[in-house]
Parts: sequence; C-alpha cells; structure tokens
Amino acid sequence: MPGPTRHRRIVALLVPALAGMLVATLTVFGFPQPAAAATLTVAQAISSQTGAGATVAGYIVGEPTATNTVRFSGFTGDTALAIADSASTTSTGSMLYVQITSSYRSSFGLLSNPSLIGKRLTVTGTLTAYFTHAGLKSPTAMTLGTGSTTSPTATVSPTASSGTDAYYAAALGKTGPSLRSSLHTIISTGVTRLSYDGVWEALKVTDQDPSNPSNVRLFYSNVSRSKSLNGGASGNWNREHVWAQSHGDFGTTAGPGTDLHHLRPEDVAVNALRGNLDFDNGGSAASGASGNYYDSDSWEPRSAVKGDVARMLFYMAVRYEGDDAFANLELNNVTGNGGVRFHGKLSTLMAWHNADPPDSAERARNQTIYASYQRNRNPFIDHPEWVASIFG
Repeated sequence: MPGPTRHRRIVALLVPALAGMLVATLTVFGFPQPAAAATLTVAQAISSQTGAGATVAGYIVGEPTATNTVRFSGFTGDTALAIADSASTTSTGSMLYVQITSSYRSSFGLLSNPSLIGKRLTVTGTLTAYFTHAGLKSPTAMTLGTGSTTSPTATVSPTASSGTDAYYAAALGKTGPSLRSSLHTIISTGVTRLSYDGVWEALKVTDQDPSNPSNVRLFYSNVSRSKSLNGGASGNWNREHVWAQSHGDFGTTAGPGTDLHHLRPEDVAVNALRGNLDFDNGGSAASGASGNYYDSDSWEPRSAVKGDVARMLFYMAVRYEGDDAFANLELNNVTGNGGVRFHGKLSTLMAWHNADPPDSAERARNQTIYASYQRNRNPFIDHPEWVASIFG
C-alpha cells in the first residue's frame, strides 16, 4: 500500500491545480472579482453621506467653523479642513468638511500649516455629517498629492457653474461695456463701507502672515511685522492705498478711501516712498523693500504682487464710476498722473496681470473681504479673463 508520505505529495500537487481551475471557471462564467475601491471626487462624497468608509481626493480650500461658514485665511484651529473639486471654490455647498483627528493635526491643521491651502489632499475615512454638513470623519489616512479619481477633475471654465456664479449672474456671458456696466452694479450693490479706523483691524485679518498669526505680511516689502505695530512712527506699518488717494482726491473717506480691495499694510517709510506714484517698470532700488523700484513718476512692486496690484486697480476703475459722490476713477496709459483721477500705466498693468495670475492667497483674501467685511468681491480675481474683455 502507498505510504502516507505519497498521499501528502499527491494532495500537495492537486490543491494548487484545483484552485487554478476554480478561478478559471469563475472567470469564464462571469463571476465578479474583487476590485480596489475607487477614489471619490468631492461631489461624489457629498452625495454619498451613508456612514460608509471611502477615500476622497480634493483641494484644500479652508477651515470650516460652522455649517455654512469657512475661513479662507486667519485660521483659528487644527481640527478641521474643507476640500473641494476646485482650488478656487468658495461655495460651502460644494465643499466636504474633513475632521482632523489628533494624530494628523500637526501635519494637516491649517493653523499650523496655512500653506496647505490650494494643495490636493487624498483622505480615507467615514462619510458622515460634520458641523451638520456633508463631511468625512475619523480619518485613517491623509496624504498630499494628486491621487486618482473615478473621473478626471474637470478644469472649471470661466463661465461654468462655480461657487461665485450666483453673485455674478447678471454679468455672465457679457463682454466689453455691457460686462463692465453689469460688474459695476454688482460690486456696488449692498456694500458695507468701513470706517478708516475699522481698516486697521480688518487688515490684521485679511493680511495676516500665514506663518505667524501674530503678524501681518507687508505688501511691497514682504516683511512680517507684529499686528500691534500699526501706526505712524518709524518701524510701524500703516494703511497703503494702492490706488493713490490723490488720484481722485478721496482721502480716507468711507468708500474708496477705506475699500479693503486696494488697502494693504506697509512699512511707514516704504509707503511714503511710494507716495502717489503711478505703476510702471524700472527705476532705482527702493530702500527697505527688496525687489521694488521707483523713479520720479512710477513704482514697480516686487514680482510676486505685480498681478495683485493690477487687479486692485482694475477693480477700483470699475467700482467707482462717478455715480456715488466719488470721482470717476479711470486707468490710462501714462505715468505722472499726480493729483488727477487717473492711474497708470494700463499697458504695464495688463502685462503684470497676465504674468502673475491670482493665487490661492489672493483668492482667499477676496473671499474674506466679501464674507467678513464689505460684502463685495473683486471680479478680476474670480474671473481673470474679464480683464481683456474690459481693458484690452
């Protein structure tokens, strides 16, 4: 009789063969095979609040603090973040609120890591309400990077449905003078005007240094300075009017004189050096503001904010059209405008706008001004393509 050793050898040979035959049979007859779970888009996750586990990929856009409130700057904690399918999303209805548990806070909390705004996040956790809002809780994995989704994330076209379309509804699809007229009405309606004293506190929020919440980041000089050092003395920062006050003679009047869309913190001495100069390329290096240059009739800011400057001036020219007791502010293509209502140089501003498009920090500031202070937006940050249609 064959011994037990021979039986074991036969079994050892037969088991793998039978297993292979079983897999082949299942495949032939169409039985489904296990597959890795697909990564969801934010929109898919919002519509799948079932309490199931899932992996979601999206862009970090802010810090949720209530059901319909998200901070886009001036972050207050490390316990939650909001993601969306587009880095420029501002509508909370298109966001997924993500709980950040203790093991992830040092790496993903926005108070500790404000530079994460605009970065792509892939997170695995439970799809369930957070802040009484579509959310993901109890994360088991959080990574930065591209990740994969069940379908490619589409690039949002300028006139496609987005978080600001309701605000700009009357302007969408228009061009030229018609677009300008509609935008003027939109950004001039229902606006809250700050006092000049109120600007101090607002700038401490809108221009908070992402790396140090006790400081503001000065606009031209790119210096981080204590929020408490606001004033008029040497070493202080004050309120720079990017559209110079004398170019329209509006001073510090509530309206153009206090409009946060063109007011930025700057060193007292640098602010005085810029004065009421127009904007153009060239000149001598500006003391105390590396990367800035000036001559007798123009100022060139550092490259990182050239587009910001341009879009502030585009905003001012459309916002203030002379129909609300203020001067009709206009852009022209010269420098040395001095005390008239014009500001230049338009061709240079157009080039700066194209070379330095809006970034996540500029978009976040625009949203903060809208949501927390003035209730109006700079349309040329939300829709950069409108610049060419109006000023091109």
